Amino acid sequence: MNKDKRKTTIAAALKYDGKRDSAPRVTARGRGAIAEKIIELAKKHKVPIKEDPALAQILSRLDIDEQIPPELYKAIAEILAFVYSVNERYREQGSGIRSQESEVGGQRVRRLDIRKPTTSNREL
Repeated sequence: MNKDKRKTTIAAALKYDGKRDSAPRVTARGRGAIAEKIIELAKKHKVPIKEDPALAQILSRLDIDEQIPPELYKAIAEILAFVYSVNERYREQGSGIRSQESEVGGQRVRRLDIRKPTTSNREL
């Protein structure tokens, strides 16, 4: 007998309000169609998505509005660092400035490319 071994999509969404909470909270979680909807909404609203199946599995077991437990702080800190870096790149691209770091002659150099604003990156 050959069983269908399709993977079930699992997703969780987090929110962190440093003024209100001591740790991020689960704002949405689900499997299958619900997980697909969470991912779809995140993409629609340009929310950064980080794929981490093991962490998603753990977060999907938490209650909505529950703060993440201390044993997940390190994993969530890595996710937040990812989100902050994506947001920084987005801000740089949106303003017409793109930066790139490289090493020249043993020194770290940041190159800024300033682009002419277009309708896609100009505030209307």
